[in-house]
Amino acid sequence: MPIIENVQKNLINMPINKKMLSKKYLLFLLFVTSCSLVKLGYSQVSDKNATGETVNLLYNLNLLKEDGVIFGHQHDLAYGVNWKYEEGRSDVKEVCGDYPGLYGWDIGNTEYKLENDIDGVPFAKMKQWIREIYDRGGINTISWHMDNPYTGGDSWDTTPNSFASILPNGSKHELYKSWLDNSCAFFLSLKGSDGKSIPILYRPFHELTGNWFWWCKNNATPEQFVEVWKFTVDYYKSKGVHNLIYVYNTSMVKSREEFLEYYPGEAYVDILSFDNYEYNNPTKDNSFVENNLKLFGIMDEIAKEQNKLIAFAETGYETIPYDKFWTKTLVESMGKYKVSYVLAWRNHGWQENEKKMHYYVPFKGHSNEKDFVDYYNLKNTFFEKEVVKRNVYKNKK
Repeated sequence: MPIIENVQKNLINMPINKKMLSKKYLLFLLFVTSCSLVKLGYSQVSDKNATGETVNLLYNLNLLKEDGVIFGHQHDLAYGVNWKYEEGRSDVKEVCGDYPGLYGWDIGNTEYKLENDIDGVPFAKMKQWIREIYDRGGINTISWHMDNPYTGGDSWDTTPNSFASILPNGSKHELYKSWLDNSCAFFLSLKGSDGKSIPILYRPFHELTGNWFWWCKNNATPEQFVEVWKFTVDYYKSKGVHNLIYVYNTSMVKSREEFLEYYPGEAYVDILSFDNYEYNNPTKDNSFVENNLKLFGIMDEIAKEQNKLIAFAETGYETIPYDKFWTKTLVESMGKYKVSYVLAWRNHGWQENEKKMHYYVPFKGHSNEKDFVDYYNLKNTFFEKEVVKRNVYKNKK
């Protein structure tokens, strides 16, 4: 038996008297427990005032990753390819008989206190679904397609100096703070039936190493990005928001240096992740798998050094025109790395503006149903039933 576990076992079985309850003893016990967590590679929440359920969720995600990967889907309960806002419906559930273990949402439009998010989902319904998911024992993750505070344009408006404008003393810093206040109100309103704050895997400034959003690296220096990230996290904490697990999210990068160039530091991040989509025929082009494996390797190395989790925060193959995408392409692209979760993008259906179908998970009647069911039946893929069974909000320490 390893030394740390042996010491812990002896401590647990040791009869306790008043002398042993000294400050030195308690400090020693805390030290041994902490060493064990570090040794096992357990990520601990960066927010030292995080709610108990938030701490428990991250701790249990550490346990879950040893057995498999949680499957998630964006806007799963809100709509599907052929339906919208129908109680209990889910394209995922209708195909495999189970809900996703993780649900993705977006809070774009909280900037203006609008009723619906940028995809038209009513925030009132979103809050209701987030509560239902938590009550059942599922997990929620949130991104924010924030409009450009500098110009008033959308997230994809990359006008130069947009990011610099929200720095402290920047021309739009006060506006940015007011938008943060609106998001604080949203996060603080998320309560379960037990009255407790619902933990959220929060992914601010997602795909930061790309060049398509106003917050991406083409529009910010590393120093500016780190300053804004730290300000944002500290601002949430100062407003009493302690139910967030912070997810650092890049697009595709090719080196450790590139992945860490804008990294705000381990004290401000809980999970490392990236986004990548399949655009080519996997039978003719294996670059999706190869590039993902390389980046997972980079993240895994950093995660082991810093005791962080790793995740595939967004992925998919639009309309899924390959019948082994799930059991072959996706599985191979994560290899043997202990990925905490993978989230497939939304099932919007017909996109009138682009005159095409837009979905990433099979729906009932889709030709890819069988492969998705086979993926569901893999022993190391976890959907909601398995996540619920693990009681992820309960203290397991």
